[in-house]
Amino acid sequence: MGCKAVCFGLSCLLFAYYIYTPIPQNIEERWKVGILDAVVKIISLMGTLFESIGLMRCEEWFFTIMRLDVTKPISDENVTVLDTAFGDIPVRLYLPKRKLEKQRPAVIFLHGGAFVLGTCKLSAYDSTNRRTANKLGAVVVGADYRLAPQYQFPVSLEDSIFVVKFFLQDDILAKYRVDPTRICISGDSSGGVLATKVTELLQNDPEFKNKIKAQALIYPGLQLLDIFMPSHQENKHGPILSRDLAIKLSSLYLTKDKALPQAMRENQHMPRGSRHLFKFVNWSVLLPEKYKKNHVYKEPVLGKLDPSYPLLMDSRVSPLIANDSQLQNLPLTYILTCEHDILRDDGIIYVTRLRKVGVQVTHDHIEDGFHGALSFIMSPFHLRLGYRIQDKYISWLEENL
Repeated sequence: MGCKAVCFGLSCLLFAYYIYTPIPQNIEERWKVGILDAVVKIISLMGTLFESIGLMRCEEWFFTIMRLDVTKPISDENVTVLDTAFGDIPVRLYLPKRKLEKQRPAVIFLHGGAFVLGTCKLSAYDSTNRRTANKLGAVVVGADYRLAPQYQFPVSLEDSIFVVKFFLQDDILAKYRVDPTRICISGDSSGGVLATKVTELLQNDPEFKNKIKAQALIYPGLQLLDIFMPSHQENKHGPILSRDLAIKLSSLYLTKDKALPQAMRENQHMPRGSRHLFKFVNWSVLLPEKYKKNHVYKEPVLGKLDPSYPLLMDSRVSPLIANDSQLQNLPLTYILTCEHDILRDDGIIYVTRLRKVGVQVTHDHIEDGFHGALSFIMSPFHLRLGYRIQDKYISWLEENL
């Protein structure tokens, strides 16, 4: 009995050591963030275990947990909420009830989740979109594009483009009394990737040029070329989003082949012939000095992965590798980045590149922020940081849309 108790105690200690990640000192509500981070790591560990024994895939386990947080389309005294579809794509509409003499602005929101997880119906997204609609008097569209690995690249992007083009039809804008000159596309994390790529493609399409007034991106991950940027190294264990989990999920957008995430972990995934693209993501040139710190730039290793993935050279996967002529047509832009986020440097480099080509950019950098904080604004997992990010995002929309 004593031996079993000792073994159990040691197992608990090893488990605690495995899931424990030191929380940066400047983060608000550190104890609560520590608990949330441990919960995410436990869920991830269970997903890996379930996958190894053939019970279910890791992403299926995550999605099972997320389904517990899906909300119904419940209207309130300020906003009518409707679940409908644009073509075959499910959308949730938020329609302000208060009467306005003039036409309304509109926001099309694309949710995050590494192209694999999530829905616009999760409680935090529902809260953010509902509050946006009420605060701005805006029509808000939450889009549920199809997800990988069942639907891999470019399905998520194509669905997002379809939703935006559907909404931009004259009869749809008239139906919801939307001002066609006051439309924004926004998104968080991978939704930010979709938002900026949709915006860029439409701005460079003569039929839709200048129909999008603004884009708003919350901690977007904008490239898969270099997975060893300073932010990847500094925040590889999180909080919340670890480098390993991000690689595991994002690689499913392209393939189920486990060789790709394995190569990405070593930064040896890029195909031969891709070196000319590194200038667009070279952090040693494009990052401000304060974020370089003592890190030494090492170019990703080419040609190690067989078969190779030419899709990694596609700017629809990595918007940061779009050339300057493609970026210069982008509209008014809002980008929010977080210090303790593996994707921090993607957003900061994007700010640098957009400003260089003359795009008007507002950049909010949250020194005590981390990836996914916007998802923690509902009880019992609410964080003051999540509310601050939501406030900054909605305030910018209110001032600029």
